Amino acid sequence: MEDTLKYKKQHNEFRVIIAQAFPDLVQLKKEEDKKSFNELVLKILPEINKYIVGRLNSAIKNGHFSKNKYKPDDFIDQLFIEIYDHIDAFDNQKDFYLWLFKKTNALLEDTIEEEEFDNLFLKNIDIYTKPEWDEMEENYTVDAGGDLLLIEELDDISYNHNDYTLNHVFIENKEDKLVKKLDKELSKERIHTQIAMVLQKLPMAMNTVFELFTNYKFTAKEIAEIRNSSVTEVEKLLEDARKAIRLSFFNRYAINK
Repeated sequence: MEDTLKYKKQHNEFRVIIAQAFPDLVQLKKEEDKKSFNELVLKILPEINKYIVGRLNSAIKNGHFSKNKYKPDDFIDQLFIEIYDHIDAFDNQKDFYLWLFKKTNALLEDTIEEEEFDNLFLKNIDIYTKPEWDEMEENYTVDAGGDLLLIEELDDISYNHNDYTLNHVFIENKEDKLVKKLDKELSKERIHTQIAMVLQKLPMAMNTVFELFTNYKFTAKEIAEIRNSSVTEVEKLLEDARKAIRLSFFNRYAINK
């Protein structure tokens, strides 16, 4: 619960930073002061930078391209241009905030093709044995160490500690008993790692929706706008992600359903 409040505060603070910067960015664009404009943009991009790193890491883990082919700066540089070109098109900071993620998502998807649903993984998730899960976790930990190469470019290794908690996966009242059991038996680190492992195996669209909802606190309607999709599709992707993660906990920890 403490971690959830911490990350909620962190992302709320990011919205405040955007709100404070927005009128200044508009004014600097009017004054054609591009140097000051870019300096201010640089101050609002760390959270977007983390989002880009997460998408790149997922793409690398799923074999879309090699680790060194793309870097966050490849997308950040384009964002500077896009923000300068479009900042005066927004009526308020909320629209700008939403557009910022929408444009970032579009730039990423132009490079990373949407992954097709990996039916084999979701079918086999039901028969993975505990030793297989343990081996997957060991490999995930090793891989995550390698992925820090991307994160170090941001000088912020805290990205590894996303806001992945049981409360984002088990949301029905009838699951309260199960959540308490898991919370008692598993450390926060094991819970986070289990969720992160499953997310890395899921299709890119499902992974993206879950992260935007969980870590960036967007609503289903906002995510639909970011992804140019319907609210129904977003809700389906989110629920499918939760089902896959719940199933992994059921099977790995031999929980009676």
